[in-house]
Amino acid sequence: MVTFDEVLSELAERREQFQQQRHVPPDFIARLKEIGIYRAATPAKFGGEPLPPAEFLDRIERISVVDGSTGWVASFGSALVYLAALPVETQAEVYKDGPDVAFSAGLFPVQPATPTERGFRVDGRWKFASGCMGADVLGVGIAGDSSTAGKPRTAVLRPGQVEIVQEWDAVGMRGTGSFDLVVRDVEVPREWTFLRGGKPTIDEPLYRYPTIAYAAQVLAVVGAGVARAALDHAREAGAGYRGVTGAPKLADRAYYRTGVATAEAALRSARAWFYELSHEVWDTVVAGDEATDEQNAQLRLASAHLAKTASDVVAQLVEISGTAPIHPAHPLQALLGDALVPKQHAFLGPALYEAAGAVLMGQPPTIPGFR
Repeated sequence: MVTFDEVLSELAERREQFQQQRHVPPDFIARLKEIGIYRAATPAKFGGEPLPPAEFLDRIERISVVDGSTGWVASFGSALVYLAALPVETQAEVYKDGPDVAFSAGLFPVQPATPTERGFRVDGRWKFASGCMGADVLGVGIAGDSSTAGKPRTAVLRPGQVEIVQEWDAVGMRGTGSFDLVVRDVEVPREWTFLRGGKPTIDEPLYRYPTIAYAAQVLAVVGAGVARAALDHAREAGAGYRGVTGAPKLADRAYYRTGVATAEAALRSARAWFYELSHEVWDTVVAGDEATDEQNAQLRLASAHLAKTASDVVAQLVEISGTAPIHPAHPLQALLGDALVPKQHAFLGPALYEAAGAVLMGQPPTIPGFR
């Protein structure tokens, strides 16, 4: 049985390969399955080993220290909480070959789907299907109707029903394989569709944890791992780097020591609040209670704050590191791009602060899909 540390060592050797080919290949997805990443949100009813969110988040953060792209792909091991909204019979079919299932989805732009007697006729193209090259099941976003209060559905398909168009090219998370999905005139049975964040049909503690908040957390913690990698680099480089001018090495410069220390404090503080809330809300749902609106808002706020803090930390380290990071091959350049991606995600952007603030003041959230 492969260990977690052995998989991290293999990742350190292969991460450049993943960056160049722009996706994490199926054979490494299989390695992540071996260490439980893709059964961590599978219902125990179907042989899964559901982890408390904070434990799963810690694992994703550790992977992300080694490679942000692989951490991002692995984070979607949590996405099986979405599938808990499928009928129990459908979930049994999803897990019939075992609990280790990789799910990837391209939900936007939401496409219209023609209703049929059995379900929906699906046709269109969707963006940002991270990890799709190694997925066992895929999801695409289709328009809702009066029965869903207008909320979009996700249609679940097998890889053979979907074409993957490899158009992902970004400054960060280059190895995530966030390619486009194309579906051409496929009928998807109604029982193979669900509402993201919809009421689960499985009654286990993990599926009582706020679904959308968890989806935001797993992305934010990738940024935290990337920022930790940047801090580790800054401490190592500071002890040896000298500029071309003959100035003292970075570690002997007061502004560099101060910058590294303040970045360390900022990241650790944001992480502490983030994990503290996750433990608190988990204790609530394990006790059989529903997470409150305020707890959900705090989780969303802490996630957005962690993503922003992580990005700011890497940017600060670039700023104090002299001319070295201006070169494309410098480690901080790749980390800067990787740290930017979580912060820019719709689940973690600036609008989350206003929405969370509204809930904390007893008002409705100001954005859709807040919970």
